[in-house]
Amino acid sequence: MQLHEFWVEFGIIAVVHFLAVASPGPDFAIIIKQSLTRGRQAALATSVGIGTGILLHVTYSIVGIGLLIANSPTLLQWLTYIAGGYLFYIGIMGLRSKPVTVEEQQSAKAAHEPLKRSFLTGFLVNGLNVKATLFFVSLFSVVISSRTPMFIQSIYGIYMAIATAAWFSFLSVVLTVPGVRQRLLSKGYIIDRVMGVILIALAISIVV
Repeated sequence: MQLHEFWVEFGIIAVVHFLAVASPGPDFAIIIKQSLTRGRQAALATSVGIGTGILLHVTYSIVGIGLLIANSPTLLQWLTYIAGGYLFYIGIMGLRSKPVTVEEQQSAKAAHEPLKRSFLTGFLVNGLNVKATLFFVSLFSVVISSRTPMFIQSIYGIYMAIATAAWFSFLSVVLTVPGVRQRLLSKGYIIDRVMGVILIALAISIVV
């Protein structure tokens, strides 16, 4: 393939990927939840976890495991149940949120969620998303030519991981601007419950 063909291919991938990552889904919901309940550092760590999860789907697609998953009904079904179950669990935790006092808000600010845990949350939410696996399998099968070297495909994957992390990091920063977050925190438990309902609905949607 000529160099300009790789640039055309990359341009298509960049546009399709941005439309997919910017659309509401489990990643979007968990970033809103983390931003409002855990703070900026936790939300940023979660964003990096989501971006890293993209590399998992890319690896599946490049080595052919994703195609195996897509063509194995039993394996796909079990992965779907695991993904749905994890989102359902996070949703239930959100529904259990209660109004907090000023003192509890102050203590929550002092006791931040460990960044490793926030990273793992983002990684699992994205990595267990079977729809994301199918999306990347389709992307690598339809958009990316079979003549594209694996090295170039890997660059595409790294770009998508970085772009995903950057997008959700941007959202994390916007949602945690002091004035904005403080207003939202006054009704934080309501937002947490709404996010819980959304995550449960997404879990049911994934399974069904």
